[in-house]
Amino acid sequence: MEGMGKIYDALDDRLIRFIEEQRLFFVATAPMSEQGHINLSPKGHDTFAVLDSKTVAYLDLGGSGIETHAHLKENGRITVMFCAFAGKPYILRLYGRGESIPFTDDRFSGLMEKFPGQDRARNVVRIDVHRIQDSCGWGVPQYAFDGDRDQLIKYHAAKSYSEWVYKKNAESLDGLPGLQPPEA
Repeated sequence: MEGMGKIYDALDDRLIRFIEEQRLFFVATAPMSEQGHINLSPKGHDTFAVLDSKTVAYLDLGGSGIETHAHLKENGRITVMFCAFAGKPYILRLYGRGESIPFTDDRFSGLMEKFPGQDRARNVVRIDVHRIQDSCGWGVPQYAFDGDRDQLIKYHAAKSYSEWVYKKNAESLDGLPGLQPPEA
């Protein structure tokens, strides 16, 4: 993991091991409109899974917006970035086409099985990776992991989940459609 960057054809054991060691990753999406907002979100809570050498997924536990879901629905573009905050400096980016699979989708429960210990999420984001690229990470500072924060999990556990999800996630910042209840 030396040097200034390399492109990989697929995720190999070494890259998968690096991904599994990270406690934090970042997800970036954007709408097609030039006036739209680019979204960049940090993710944690052991919510990332490698499904195979060219397919990954992560749990979207919910938060303050529905941007990633709306952008993926509109155009599918997504980038995931992992940074080594401890040990050797290293950055890994996964570029791909993503699909946001809501908790009402028939495929959701099968994908949830990839995330032991997690019992609630509004979506699983599944990504077909078409470019895997690393870089040196020399500019990334070193940080120590102190633990996960529990506020998000507790907040969602106290809600009537489906009602809250639809109420708070109907539309993105840019007016793109978010999560809609299934047809009755």
